[in-house]
Amino acid sequence: MTNLHINRATVSLKQQVIDRLRDAIMDGTFAPGQKLVEKDLCALLGISRTLLREALQHLEAEELITTIPHKGPMVAVIDEAEARAIYQVRQALEALAGEGFALNASDEQMQALRASMEYVASEEAAATTQKLLEAKNDFYKILLRGCGNQIIANVLTQLNNRITLLRRLSLGEAGRMPETSCELMGIVEALENRDAVLAKRLCGEHVANAAQVAMKRFAS
Repeated sequence: MTNLHINRATVSLKQQVIDRLRDAIMDGTFAPGQKLVEKDLCALLGISRTLLREALQHLEAEELITTIPHKGPMVAVIDEAEARAIYQVRQALEALAGEGFALNASDEQMQALRASMEYVASEEAAATTQKLLEAKNDFYKILLRGCGNQIIANVLTQLNNRITLLRRLSLGEAGRMPETSCELMGIVEALENRDAVLAKRLCGEHVANAAQVAMKRFAS
C-alpha cells in the first residue's frame, strides 16, 4: 500500500489522491466489491475526510466507486450483463476505429502503432499484468488519435476504466497473451496496407475473442 503515498510538492493534492485511488483500483490493490473505509484511507493518505470525499465523488463519476446507502463507498463491480454490453459497444466502435485509422492515419501514426504493438508483444510488457494493461492502453490511444472520428475516441475514452478492468480478466487467462499479440499483428499489417475492410473485421474479431474469454471467467 506504500504506492498510495502523497507527494505534496507536485500536482494538486486532490488530483494526487484521485490518481492514487484510481491506480489502486485499476491494479487490483482494491478489489471489486471491497468496502472503502474513510477513516483508514484518511490515515493511509494523510489527508482530511473532506478531501477524501471529494476524491471519492470524482471516482464515482468515473464509475469506479459505488456508494451504498447506509454502508458507504465500495469499489464498483462489473456484472456479467454490463460486461457483455461494454464488449458489444467496444466491438462496434473499435471496428470503426480500425477502419478509420486505415483511411486517415498519418505515416507517423502508423509507425507509432507498429512500435506500440511490438512493445505489447515484448517480454518487458509481459513482465506484469499492469505493464501489459498500460501497453495496450497506449496502443489504443494511438489507434483512436488516428482514426479520424473524435466521437468514437470520446466514447471509448470515457469507457476506458471499465474496459481496462475487463482486460484484466481476459489477459489473465492462460494462453490469451500469445493470441492477443498475433491478433494485434494482423490488425497492424492490415492497417499498414491501408486495407480498411480487413482492419475493421480484425478489430471487431479481436474484441469478440477477448469478450469470449472474459465471459467464461464470469461463468466460472
